[in-house]
Amino acid sequence: MLSLRLLTIIAGFALAGSASAASIGIVAPQSGPYELLGQQVRQGAKAAAAKLGLDVVEIHESCEDGSGGAIADGLVAAKVSAAIGFLCTETLQDVLPPLKAATIPAITLSSRAPILMEDALKYGWPLFRLAPSDRAESDRIAEIILRDWKGHSIGLVDDGTIYSRELVDRIRSSLEENGLKPTLADTMRPNQEQQVALVRRLARTGISHVFVGAERNDVAIIARDAGSENIPLTVMGGDAMNAANNPVPLAANVLAVTRPAYDTLPSAQAVAGELRGAGIEPEGYVLPAYAAAELTAALAEATQAQSKPAPEILAGGTVFKTVLGDLGFSPTHDLSDNPYRLQRWNGQRFEPADKAERQ
Repeated sequence: MLSLRLLTIIAGFALAGSASAASIGIVAPQSGPYELLGQQVRQGAKAAAAKLGLDVVEIHESCEDGSGGAIADGLVAAKVSAAIGFLCTETLQDVLPPLKAATIPAITLSSRAPILMEDALKYGWPLFRLAPSDRAESDRIAEIILRDWKGHSIGLVDDGTIYSRELVDRIRSSLEENGLKPTLADTMRPNQEQQVALVRRLARTGISHVFVGAERNDVAIIARDAGSENIPLTVMGGDAMNAANNPVPLAANVLAVTRPAYDTLPSAQAVAGELRGAGIEPEGYVLPAYAAAELTAALAEATQAQSKPAPEILAGGTVFKTVLGDLGFSPTHDLSDNPYRLQRWNGQRFEPADKAERQ
């Protein structure tokens, strides 16, 4: 059964008649534990929609199993040009088959579930993701290590979690396939007050450069203890480094392969200023949602001009200019440009580390 909130949305759209303007479905939590993230999605998408003349259809995402069918009904009834948001994988499983029949693309800002994307490709579901895949992270890390760390003794450390082990395994495989064998691969104990034993073990092995697949605080402790032991160690983390700088502050010059802060991108400067002027801080999902709305508006024009279904245009590699830069999708429905970049902590925030690390 449709929720009262969803029924209200559908009824309101039906009363408006057949709108000539393109429309965007914003699927995001309006209450519950993810309400704040949902608010970021709505703020960004609605700001862009107002600027671009998009009609807006807002639908609550409860993130509960089995909730996707009702959401799909609302999107199909509203005849949206595209639907964005989808912060929960639970929503997408039931949303996608009806959206396929209606040729409505679903653009998720956060879901990285590999099995869901495998199903989407297998069954022709119109799922596209602005969130980078796990493989994009490991591919970029391996690329940077191969570029910058040749000639050094390299260590790879995971924290024992499934995510970390798989990440480090993919990095190691890629390095070895390209002729670079790490000197040491090790597993650390996470959430410890100190990592002196690990740092000394790395030093005894002659490691000068180490990638650590762990949470930011664990990486900060390793960097701190290497400094206190006077052990010269270049430390790099992954996307997990994009987190709060506490309880242990990160030492300057620690590296991370992560996505740049969106509001620092040259393409985002003007919009970030406009949003702040309107009392909206361009953080979290605000700018990705803004970009997804920009993409929706351009996609609606392309669909009309080319007389092709929107999912076919997206899967065909068309590139759209957005606040996040040029965005397009590969045949696997992932971002065609890997968004991960090498960043260096300057003591206050991460900044681009464009020059190769050649210590």
